Amino acid sequence: MITLRRATSLVAATCTATLLSLAQATAVAPPNAGRVQQLTPGEARASAHLNAIRKDPDKLRAFLYQLPKGGDLHNHLSGAVSTELLIQLAADDNLCIDTGTLTAQAPPCSTTTRPAADALTDQDFRRQVIEAWSMQDFKPIVETGHDHFFATFGKFGEASWRHPGRMLADVTDTMAKQNQNYLETMLTPASSGAAALANKVGFDPDFAAMRAKLLADNGIADLVTQARSDADRMMAEYRDTEQCGTSQAAPGCQVTVRLISQASRASTPARVFTQLLLGMELASHDDRFVAVNLVQPEDYAASLENYDLQMRMLDFLHPLYPKAHISLHAGELVPGLVKPEDLTFHIREAVLTGHAERIGHGVDVVHEDHDLFQTLAARHTLIEVPLTSNEQILLVSGDEHPFPLYRRNGVPTALATDDPGVSRGDITVEYQKATERYALSYVDLKGLARTSLEYAFLPGRSLWRDPDTFAPAPECARDSLGGSRPSAACARLLAGSPKAQLEWQEEGLFKQFETVKR
Repeated sequence: MITLRRATSLVAATCTATLLSLAQATAVAPPNAGRVQQLTPGEARASAHLNAIRKDPDKLRAFLYQLPKGGDLHNHLSGAVSTELLIQLAADDNLCIDTGTLTAQAPPCSTTTRPAADALTDQDFRRQVIEAWSMQDFKPIVETGHDHFFATFGKFGEASWRHPGRMLADVTDTMAKQNQNYLETMLTPASSGAAALANKVGFDPDFAAMRAKLLADNGIADLVTQARSDADRMMAEYRDTEQCGTSQAAPGCQVTVRLISQASRASTPARVFTQLLLGMELASHDDRFVAVNLVQPEDYAASLENYDLQMRMLDFLHPLYPKAHISLHAGELVPGLVKPEDLTFHIREAVLTGHAERIGHGVDVVHEDHDLFQTLAARHTLIEVPLTSNEQILLVSGDEHPFPLYRRNGVPTALATDDPGVSRGDITVEYQKATERYALSYVDLKGLARTSLEYAFLPGRSLWRDPDTFAPAPECARDSLGGSRPSAACARLLAGSPKAQLEWQEEGLFKQFETVKR
């Protein structure tokens, strides 16, 4: 197998040629092509301003920073928090950092470690830690971007589990300042307890029998209780950090937060099944938990070997837990990283067998069956697109990236950050890359933000009758969307739907944004 670094030219040649041929062969109307109404005066002003500053990166960032950007649907809490806060947390907890590997460790410090607090005052040491714990100034000399990216989690791991509330505050503050109002963030609930239960029960290929064993003697029930208690403590720390409900409330208090339960796909089958079952039980008992997802690199040997098995686990669990949504990392692969045959089915199987409602990354779509685009469009399967991490991990960007091909074929897409702390980016970076590389219009950007909320795992009817054209529901069709006085029928729709409420709020933010004189 060739290395990922050596595969770069192969990826560029193969993907670019395939993308162009597929675009010509299968292109259909892009999302929102059915929108026939004229631009509003506010949209026209915003569009004109965007076109005037498109070539000025600083002005473009300032415009996109303030643009309402809906929600972030693909976000890992430990990878989203800023590296600077991780260093502060490590210092606050008196952790140590190995001087060779730059890995955080529990105290006491030894002759081969330094107090993490040193990284607050020693600028050279601080730089080394930041570069080891993130993609800051990364150069692919000793390791690939893929390997360095995923290695960061093990290096800062000891610093990232004690204060999830402070971490969440950091993430939501960053979002709120950039005009985002919804977050679904991934974490691993009751991780050690789930591992212990999985080891105790062992794996049974009869999924019904396996589930029965895990449910016996309050095994999973106890983990649900623990996970909910952990979430209580996290949210209490979060609210205390943000001073929510007070006159000094931080911006992050404005962000609606929901949790997605992670399962570690490179773990043993027993542990993966246990984590998936726990996540689905949580989604059935606690509205804060909305979905399950599989994490860890898709190219790891265990991930590849057990891919079909894990999809069948989800196929078994899905009908038993109708409240639990499923969003899966799939297709985060390129030629050279895995064998060619591994590129041909992951997205399709995630959707058709794993019941994924959303797909994270989906980069290898051009290597799957060409009618997959029609399948995804027909099923309204959202693609969560983190352009920066795709570029850093897989070396896929620009014309090599399938983002415009998804859109051209009517597949819903939403921009996401993935791990902005590790990537050293934010949601505005994602919007700027999309705008610069794919010549997106203001209406395109507005559609991406709306789409992110439309596919959020929130209960209730949508504000939109048609999510492809953003035609409003009949109850609100004659209203000024986002206004302070919805009609009686529209108010009833909003009162009964958390999703519609958030979408209505977003429309109000757009109205404010579009009235600003620039």
